[in-house]
Amino acid sequence: MEPSGEARNVLGGPLEPCGTDPMTGFTRDGSCRSGPADAGSHTVCAVVSAEFLELQRRLGNDLVTPRPEWDFPGLRPGDRWCVVAARWLQALEAGAPAGVVLASTNARALEVVPLEALRSQAVDVPDDPSSLGDQPPDR
Repeated sequence: MEPSGEARNVLGGPLEPCGTDPMTGFTRDGSCRSGPADAGSHTVCAVVSAEFLELQRRLGNDLVTPRPEWDFPGLRPGDRWCVVAARWLQALEAGAPAGVVLASTNARALEVVPLEALRSQAVDVPDDPSSLGDQPPDR
């Protein structure tokens, strides 16, 4: 696994925690860190929607039913969860996307998902410093 201080997000900054209620992450540490053991690449910090959860269930990836043997509580709409990058992209293409927390999405997700696709569903849109220079100051 990537040491928490070394993991980067898709914006190039330090990887921020994704969620602790429920506790997410491949290693259940609240972060979308990844490594060789994470064959699925659980790297996208998603804010799951009812549509996303239903599509995943129909595809055989039930994210709603608790699975205590995997330390999995089951998800509800609005929960933050580190999802498999390819599954997130599949849901976007099917019209059932989940929101994305860019600061908490691992840069490794870019191996599967284009940054533009992640940005299209971003729920933590940072200020674009290049757009601020042309605006008059607030009065």
